[in-house]
Amino acid sequence: MDGSRSYKLKSETGTVVSTRKEELIAILDHFNIQVDNPVSILTQEMSKQFLQSKNEGDKYKFFMKATQLEQMKEDYSYIMETKERTKEQINQGEERLTELKRQCLEKEERFQSIAGLSTMKTNLEYLKHEMAWAVVNEIEKQLNAIRDNIKIGEDRAARLDRKMEEQQVRLNEAEKKYKDIQDKLEKISQETNARAPECMALKADVTAKKRAYNEAEVLYNRSLNEYKALKKDDEQLCKRIEELKKSTDQSLEPERLERQKKICWLKDRVKALQDQENSINQEIEQFQQAIEKDKEEYTRIRGEELDVKHALNYNQRQLKELKDSKTDRLKRFGSHVPALLEAIDEAYRRGHFTHKPVGPLGACIHLRDPEHALAIESCLKGLLQAYCCHNHADERVLQALMKRFYPPGTSRPQIIVSEFRNEMYDVRHRAAHHPEFPTVLTALEIDNAVVANSLIDMRGIETVLLIKNNSVARAVMQFQKPPKNCREAFTADGDQVFAGRYYSSENTRPKFLSRDVDSEISDLENEVENKKAQIVNLQQHLSALEKDTQHNEDLLKRCQLHYKELKMKIRKSISEIRELENIEEHQSVDIATLEDEAQENKIKMKMVEKNMEQQKENLEHHKSLKVEAENKYDAIKLKINQLSELADPLKDELNLADAEVDNQKRGKRHYEEKQKEHLDTLNKKKRELDMKVKELEEKMSQARQICPERIEVKKSASILDKEINRLRQKIQAEHASHGDREEIMRQYQEARETYLDLDNKVRTLKRFIKLLEEIMTHRYKTYQQFRRCLTLRCKLYFDNLLSQRAYCGKMNFDHKNETLTISVQPGEGNKAAFNDMRALSGGERSFSTVCFILSLWSIAESPFRCLDEFDVYMDMVNRRIAMDMILKMADSQRFRQFILLTPQSMSSLPSSKLIRILRMSDPERGQTTLPFRPVTQEDDDN
Repeated sequence: MDGSRSYKLKSETGTVVSTRKEELIAILDHFNIQVDNPVSILTQEMSKQFLQSKNEGDKYKFFMKATQLEQMKEDYSYIMETKERTKEQINQGEERLTELKRQCLEKEERFQSIAGLSTMKTNLEYLKHEMAWAVVNEIEKQLNAIRDNIKIGEDRAARLDRKMEEQQVRLNEAEKKYKDIQDKLEKISQETNARAPECMALKADVTAKKRAYNEAEVLYNRSLNEYKALKKDDEQLCKRIEELKKSTDQSLEPERLERQKKICWLKDRVKALQDQENSINQEIEQFQQAIEKDKEEYTRIRGEELDVKHALNYNQRQLKELKDSKTDRLKRFGSHVPALLEAIDEAYRRGHFTHKPVGPLGACIHLRDPEHALAIESCLKGLLQAYCCHNHADERVLQALMKRFYPPGTSRPQIIVSEFRNEMYDVRHRAAHHPEFPTVLTALEIDNAVVANSLIDMRGIETVLLIKNNSVARAVMQFQKPPKNCREAFTADGDQVFAGRYYSSENTRPKFLSRDVDSEISDLENEVENKKAQIVNLQQHLSALEKDTQHNEDLLKRCQLHYKELKMKIRKSISEIRELENIEEHQSVDIATLEDEAQENKIKMKMVEKNMEQQKENLEHHKSLKVEAENKYDAIKLKINQLSELADPLKDELNLADAEVDNQKRGKRHYEEKQKEHLDTLNKKKRELDMKVKELEEKMSQARQICPERIEVKKSASILDKEINRLRQKIQAEHASHGDREEIMRQYQEARETYLDLDNKVRTLKRFIKLLEEIMTHRYKTYQQFRRCLTLRCKLYFDNLLSQRAYCGKMNFDHKNETLTISVQPGEGNKAAFNDMRALSGGERSFSTVCFILSLWSIAESPFRCLDEFDVYMDMVNRRIAMDMILKMADSQRFRQFILLTPQSMSSLPSSKLIRILRMSDPERGQTTLPFRPVTQEDDDN
């Protein structure tokens, strides 16, 4: 229980009664429960080790602890240590008595007359009068200084008002310019939107004209094919008529059979060709789908290749900038920055600047913790490349210098216009505070107050926390109320965390603030190599896709060519079938009928030819309409593209105008904050003036009470205060050297009473020490007598218990060397020599252990005794004797509880209401698991 953190004393119902350790110790002492006494609870293993392996010194300590003699010895030692400390206090008190006696003698000798101090006291009073009016003079001077400061402050407030008006004019101009550009863009957008329906209508018209042209072309081709078919039929009819005229009356039966056979063969061939046509058509669709899929994949991979190339170019530029920055850190902020700074220095030397611009800001700050680099870059972003100017005149000069180094169309660094100060803003009242995480302001070392003030104005870095771990950042900002004045936080990965939002960073490494440039260069080189390898893999993939597409297109062309050949063969076979079916026998042929049919066919040919010419004219008409619609659509589309081209530069101008508006708004906000701060300071000074006026009235009232007439004072209050203090010290020194009788007598009485009181205490302590020595001498003799008594009782009990089994034993106590030797002889007393207990058999040793424990039980006081497997190595005779001995002792000490653990059967024990036997059930043979089951109320009752 001493190792636990708390103590609980509970009643029978489980209610906590107390949690104090002192009450627990009092209960243990009252019931004599010795928690750490091995005699109360002794396992079989502990007893075996005690008798076999422990030396005589450990056995003696075991005996002392079991009989509580060890605690008595420790108490005696503690008392003797307390006595020695008391003696030291007595010695110190005697030394103090000598000093007090000397002081008393000195006090008795200090009776001297007091010389005249009236002159010094008069001078002291006059100095006090001068001091009162000197304080009034100084307050009047402070009042004049405050009035002068208020006048200067009011002049400055007027200047700030003028600057505010100028800033408002510039803001209005910027907003007007922004609105004009926005109106132009809106006009272009409206015009584009107005032309969009016309464009859609023309596009639909072009589609309709194309459809009509295609339909006319289909009709024309259909008439042309019909004309060709009629012409071919006419030729066949003419040929047939000629054959019939030349034919003879010979038998035509074999020829008819031959025609029938050929017709069947041709029909079979047409079916086979149609099957091939269907198969080829499916192959064509598959090749077309494969080609379309390859083209889509090619377009996607091509886009990935372009993205990787852009990333590679960006990384290569960044790598070049990093390598350049190894020799010049400023090149991190742009290759033109060193030259620009030299131009700024030259212009400042020539007097073109009121104050030299400061920048880039990222070069003016240093990290306290390099792990915050990416987080701070994500927070400050473009401000790291920004410059600060004292006024707008300096800004215009800096803009002119930047034009020389930044070509048109490229982005320039931001320029912050703010009046330079030598002191950093006091942001303690509005800064975020957290016991674990810093703000951006506290995480940076900023030597220039202008840089710190600009970052506070533009970004509010005093309210942004830096929390390295993402999950911790979410917990601080989102799972609970954010810290006071904290608007947002950034993680080490550059992620931005608000109270209800979370934005991941696109950057993976810092660009401007990293200190380990070599590591950054190495990482970028590896990334560049990876990008190059990725581009090579993508190009190989593109090449494979091109080859695959070309191969599929070749196969598609072959299939289409084969498809056309099959179509021609099918048409040819069907034509042959029709010709064979149209052949009639010579006997039934009527030449006149064939001639009539040929005449009708020619009439049809003329009608089809006339219709074909009409279709051709219609086709040409639709073609001209299609071309005209396409030209109109291209013209309107060209106008829309021209409008889009006009809108692009206007959008750039709009972005610049928007940035200018934001800049002017920030400038206005800056002047408003400065004006508010200045007005607060001015009002504070006015309040201070009022307080000083009141203070002056009070001081003048006090001065008139001290000295009614005003004195012309030339010395300052501080000099007068020093003179007054010196004069007072001189008066006190005179009092100290001479003093007065009452004070000296009072000091003498106090010193004498202190001396007598201390002398009485020292005498009392000496008497106490003397009495304590007598008592401790008597108690130590009693302790030795009690120890001898317990030793003798233990020996007697041990011999008596061994004799019940006809054993002999011996216990030798050496109190001087603190050793205990035990030897046992299992047999007649004089037949063999005494042996060490480790030489005994298991049963003999177990019996001897029981005898030793029972002898300790007889001399030790404890409410319960516990033995574990005490009879495991005994034979039946020793076990019976040991059990009888234990039962006999238990019967004689019914006020104590005896707990015995044994694997042997206790069925031979006599039945008694004082004995309670708890038996565990035997395990099942072959059982591999224990049959645990929930404890029920019935089990608890049993």
